[in-house]
Amino acid sequence: MIYAREHGDLRVPFTFRVPAVDDQEAEGEGWPASLAGFPLGQWTADARRFYARGDMDEDRIAQLEKLGMVWSHFDVAWEEGLSAARGWAEENGHLLAPLDAIYQGYRVGIFLKNARAAARKAWEIEQRRAEGLPVESSAGALSEMRREQLEEIDASWCSSWPVTWQRCFHLVRMHLDAGEALPTEAGDVVRQSEDLGRWVQSRSGSAGTSSRRCSSGCANTSSASHPHPRTRSRSRAVRRPTSGR
Repeated sequence: MIYAREHGDLRVPFTFRVPAVDDQEAEGEGWPASLAGFPLGQWTADARRFYARGDMDEDRIAQLEKLGMVWSHFDVAWEEGLSAARGWAEENGHLLAPLDAIYQGYRVGIFLKNARAAARKAWEIEQRRAEGLPVESSAGALSEMRREQLEEIDASWCSSWPVTWQRCFHLVRMHLDAGEALPTEAGDVVRQSEDLGRWVQSRSGSAGTSSRRCSSGCANTSSASHPHPRTRSRSRAVRRPTSGR
């Protein structure tokens, strides 16, 4: 399908219609004249409804999925957010985005905030089940698959620590990994709008104690403090995920 070839998927906007062939851009994309004005977005939405009702045969399902079909509008929104999160992490080296973070116009900070809230709900549900307590509904809880998708980008995306703390910790660790000295004074080093020296100072009453903690911890605790996704999701000892900026 031409749309899938050009866009890489079938996340077709509902209002999308095949452009007229007299449009130079449309001609370059190879849209045939016979399809000019065809409501492809509506057709795609109808296909999702047929699929949801179980009225679509397996061969057609396979054909559409091969083209990148996303069956649920919620899945479309998730994939868009996940793509933005991946892009933001590639630029910044982590997925501990502040609330106001934006990637190519997408509010990735809000997306991650909502994902962490959904992860907390999943955690709470798991705890209730482990304690033999009733669970009214799992609606709004983050699925294990989606949690693992985010953990593949950055295992610390939903740390048990506040996001701001974890972000500064990560940035200090990156700074040390680059062979730089530990910043101990406010204003010494600012990375991604975070004053790392001020953060180090706030960790302890003395720069020496803070230095020892970061020198030993920043290089070693990141992976250790984030168990394998499947282990963490089943561990009753795991600390409750927190939000925060």
